Amino acid sequence: MARLFGTDGVRGIANVELTCEMAYRLGQAAAMYLGKTIVVGRDTRRSGDMLGSALSAGIMSAGGTVLEAGIIPTPGVALLVREMKAAGGAVISASHNPPEYNGIKLFDSAGFKLPDAVEDEIERFITTGGLEGQVARMEEAAWEASQEATDLLAADATSYLASEIAMPSGGSLGVTVPLEQAREIYIDHVVRSIGEQGLDFSGLRIALDTGHGAAALTSPEALRRLGAEVIVINDDFNGMDINVQCGSTHLEPLRMLLAESGADVGIAHDGDADRVMIMCPDGTVVDGDMVEAVCALDMRERGVLAGNTVVSTVMANFGFVRAMREAGIEVVQTKVGDRYVLEAMREGGYAIGGEQSGHMILLDHNSTGDGLMTACQFLAAVIRSGKPVGEAVRVMEKMPQTLINVRVRDKHAVDGNAEVAAAVAAAEEALAGDGRVLLRPSGTEPVVRVMVEAADPAEAERHAQAIAAVVEASV
Repeated sequence: MARLFGTDGVRGIANVELTCEMAYRLGQAAAMYLGKTIVVGRDTRRSGDMLGSALSAGIMSAGGTVLEAGIIPTPGVALLVREMKAAGGAVISASHNPPEYNGIKLFDSAGFKLPDAVEDEIERFITTGGLEGQVARMEEAAWEASQEATDLLAADATSYLASEIAMPSGGSLGVTVPLEQAREIYIDHVVRSIGEQGLDFSGLRIALDTGHGAAALTSPEALRRLGAEVIVINDDFNGMDINVQCGSTHLEPLRMLLAESGADVGIAHDGDADRVMIMCPDGTVVDGDMVEAVCALDMRERGVLAGNTVVSTVMANFGFVRAMREAGIEVVQTKVGDRYVLEAMREGGYAIGGEQSGHMILLDHNSTGDGLMTACQFLAAVIRSGKPVGEAVRVMEKMPQTLINVRVRDKHAVDGNAEVAAAVAAAEEALAGDGRVLLRPSGTEPVVRVMVEAADPAEAERHAQAIAAVVEASV
């Protein structure tokens, strides 16, 4: 059986793969494994109300209190966990996935995603019937022990055990407490992070695409409070338009807005705003590698680049790695997934890590990927450089890279497939060390990602297409 938790929580088509029963059990697990006070937030998907109700019911059925944050970006929940001194947090979101998907991800009391070992414990809890199953098994064990008791004292002890493991009821049940200022707390946190640097965004015109997602209720307000003129699109939502041909994974609307508005910079979020993509006025995309390069160099200049090190993944463009090394900054690369970036950051005591996709973790400011915070810190670095965005990002030169997402029946079957291995070997031989090939299954979708880098963009495209065709035909 496939592991329940992917790289970013539990995810699937709402009410088909991710059911109310699953959400209910995850809520119970949150209260049992994290603690009795859980911050709960969601993005704008239609299924968010349904799954949120089930999740909260699970938390309360286990005696936990729900601190209800409503629609709020994922990093807002991570922040609120710490601000409210809660035991943990839960976000109902499928991030950049289509509207019919949803997901649930959990945070610990410090606002960090859970380690694999804890997720495995939670998975066992869920697959064995949740709290009800646990209580039933313990009651059965207590009854069997009582039958074997040879004296009254032993019988009394087993009776006491049975009473202690009963399902919560009456005054032991949990409640929901609305967090009326949830979004305000998050917005203020981001705005203060720039004010403390003695900066604001006065005179800056920003084109913003919030992707019909949670950022619609936070990013425009934060940027305006910082003094920027903000022209925003896709800031309404009906639950079925989140990420649809907009936001950080579909940048054409932002490119058109930039051209029409004459803005200085473009910003696009995904559905839960834990990532961001930046765009120059001429439509050039500034991906996560370039954002990280600008921020890292600025942090080094200010003396706040811990360990003189940045963290990225194996998907990072080689141009990023080369730029960092030429600047004397060490690069640590991890498996794909912001959880692995975060693990390396915490182990090494580093302050910045990110992914090409736009996930950026700035541990001086938040404990998880934060699209709005990243955009603001990037703009602060650009302002300090004294250059327009298009010039500021030239601190690195990207190597041409082609990435193809191949939808497959079984994404794990790519490992050990002889035809795929032969296609990869042929491409690597042709590149002769002047590029690289990377294949990996998506952590959240039935997709295999084929990535090829080469000095010649036509070569990268040709080899990527050839490998993708083999993957599609044989996996």
